[in-house]
Amino acid sequence: MYKIPAASSRPVTFLNTAYIRVGSLTKKLLGYPEKEAKLWRREPGNSLNKTVVKECKTAGDVVKYLSAETYFDKLHLPLPQTTDGIVERLLSEKLICKTELGYGITELGAILLAKDLRDFDNLHRKAVRIIVYKGKNKIETIREQSFEQGYAVCFSQMVDWVNGQLPANEEIGQAERIEVRMYPPIAICEIMANMLIHQDFSVLGFPMIEIYSDRVEISSPGQPLISTDRFIDEYQSRNEDLADIMRRMGFCEEKGSGMDKALSAIEKYKLPAIKYRVSEIRTSIILTEYKTWAQTTKEERLQVKDSNYPAISQLIKEAIRVGLIKVGTPEGTNRRDIGYIPIWG
Repeated sequence: MYKIPAASSRPVTFLNTAYIRVGSLTKKLLGYPEKEAKLWRREPGNSLNKTVVKECKTAGDVVKYLSAETYFDKLHLPLPQTTDGIVERLLSEKLICKTELGYGITELGAILLAKDLRDFDNLHRKAVRIIVYKGKNKIETIREQSFEQGYAVCFSQMVDWVNGQLPANEEIGQAERIEVRMYPPIAICEIMANMLIHQDFSVLGFPMIEIYSDRVEISSPGQPLISTDRFIDEYQSRNEDLADIMRRMGFCEEKGSGMDKALSAIEKYKLPAIKYRVSEIRTSIILTEYKTWAQTTKEERLQVKDSNYPAISQLIKEAIRVGLIKVGTPEGTNRRDIGYIPIWG
């Protein structure tokens, strides 16, 4: 028996001929151009818990492919004594579902808990890839690492590995030397979690972290659903089920607050502002190494001394001119007491 999945963003074909269901009959799509146009306009399905990526005949097969231990450990739940108990819990989270053959592991279950993503069709391309370069470009690679497990299984190990590759300085305290990373760990962790959660699974490509001598670029497939200017105060996810479980597992903060913490940490480290780059198929967040005031661009300047008041005034004027901020205090306020707010405020 063959099971044909429902069409999502393109017609289902057999021997290069597209078909569509009309009432109770299967018809050639060629004769229904209005239905074809509607199908092509439809957005790809974004619910990871509705796509089965592996059929399993028994409950034992489910735990063969998924790390149930990770699920119960991260949620601080006791591990059931029986395989059936484990499966019942995974069913309730829609990490698996019941099928004609037994059980089906959903894309949500695999992407979170896979012991090896290569066991699932096409999901191996969603494994996280990390590349460390020698300089400021891609010419010479020092090392490369791929994490082939589900995100919940390998996330902590992945964050530790990335932090271990970042430049560090030693600070001498009262009793011992303390190693301080160039980039705040909380920012790395939160941005990596956001990269995984908000990616577009319908777009080819994998999440990637690229570490250069002067910056870190964290990227994932797809374009954001909201403007990058609103990352700090708005929240919208195309993978809400994935986001919900990863929050409950403690990998990221509550809705919208993670990026706030990341940006706050960047400012505390006195690093240039985070940069965003959005292409047709990929969104990148870029963290840049510490720079002196003279080395920064107008877009990067965050904190300056009071003696640089004239420079600050010029930056405010430029920000108003390009439409990034506006006056937020009542008309007639003393010039030195004027407050500014984002243009969307």
